[in-house]
Amino acid sequence: MVLPRQILLITDKARDGHQLKTVFGRVRVHPFKLTWVRRLARAMRFLKTKEVDAIIVDLGLPDSEGIPTFEALFAVAPYTPIITLQTEDTAAAAALIKAASERGAQGYLTHAHFTPDQIIQTVENVLQRSVFERFMQQEKVRAEIALNSISDAVICTDMQGEVNYLNLAAESLTGWSRQEANGLPIVKVFQLINGVTRLHDQNPVHRVLTQDITQGLNPDTILIRRDGSEVAIEDSISPIHDGSGKLTGAVIVFHDVSAARAMASKMAHLAQHDYLTNLPNRMLLNDRLSQAITLAERGTSQLAVLFMDLDNFKQINDTLGHVVGDAILQSVAKRLIELVRKSDTVSRQGGDEFLMLVDESKHGEDAALIASKILRALEKPHAIGGKELHLTASIGISLYPHDGRDAQTLINHADSAMYEAKKQGRNNFKFFRGC
Repeated sequence: MVLPRQILLITDKARDGHQLKTVFGRVRVHPFKLTWVRRLARAMRFLKTKEVDAIIVDLGLPDSEGIPTFEALFAVAPYTPIITLQTEDTAAAAALIKAASERGAQGYLTHAHFTPDQIIQTVENVLQRSVFERFMQQEKVRAEIALNSISDAVICTDMQGEVNYLNLAAESLTGWSRQEANGLPIVKVFQLINGVTRLHDQNPVHRVLTQDITQGLNPDTILIRRDGSEVAIEDSISPIHDGSGKLTGAVIVFHDVSAARAMASKMAHLAQHDYLTNLPNRMLLNDRLSQAITLAERGTSQLAVLFMDLDNFKQINDTLGHVVGDAILQSVAKRLIELVRKSDTVSRQGGDEFLMLVDESKHGEDAALIASKILRALEKPHAIGGKELHLTASIGISLYPHDGRDAQTLINHADSAMYEAKKQGRNNFKFFRGC
């Protein structure tokens, strides 16, 4: 017997409620059970005692409106997919959908996409993606458990040599908890002296990060723990690379390094990359952009940020399903990587949004050339599941330092330029022109 998927609907609009109840009630193969409440307060009481597979919420309720409604639900059901329901087709409604998505909403329904097939497809996509994301989270948890189960101590740093991970063995050996050590310079957490000369050894992490090499220590190395006590160690320090081979940090493994090193690299990679496309995620892109700005400030070089959004991707996803949609995103990612230079970065920001960081030396000409190449490449048919699918994109471009001197400003301005490109017919690119 197939148990029905539990859906909680929160809306005071009778027409929407009855329509959704009818649509879900007609599904027979993998049935749904819809619980309909008209107030946020009632929904909050319900969620304290019952679990559901998904929540559909109107952000214009009698007792709560806007993003606070979403945040209240997310607080009591952080692991339950939330789909927003918007009955108005306005700029304010679109902004509300985007704001909810940025805070964790998994999908949305509008009256423009309110046929029975589109409703069911949207919910099915969200539920299946939720299952996949839980699986990936379990993979990360398993990696964490494995690192904490081995006897080797593992410490990871970023490119600045600041600590961003310790396993339990490393906490025990150094005397630092992960929370206390996070963000501290490695030389403070991992203090070394030569056991023979009693002189402080130069910390080898700096050499690993600057020369991209694996560095071993001699058997006389001693670690000075946080409380001043000493422990003799044998260790190896190795560079961490992302999927494209770019150096992103260092990993220190005490004693037996063979199995733990691979696991530490895998964990670092999972934390910094999109699970679907294996592109750098938002966190890694922001870190690279901030580093690039710092380097650019020291010289005369420029940077370009390209914000790309696929045109009408939701329609494809809703019509053909999330499996096809995911395959399209992977196809797009592959083409983007093939187009940009090795010095550039391609990142998936989430959904159908991609962001590129481009070294710019010709006052926008390099970025314009790459944008043109991208548009032409994406227009070529995508062979997915025996079908040829056609796709276009809109791209916004911001330039450092002309359009901003920090990462978030450059991203926001590129995002604004992308919406201008959409307004002017899509399948094109626009530079940011100021407010």
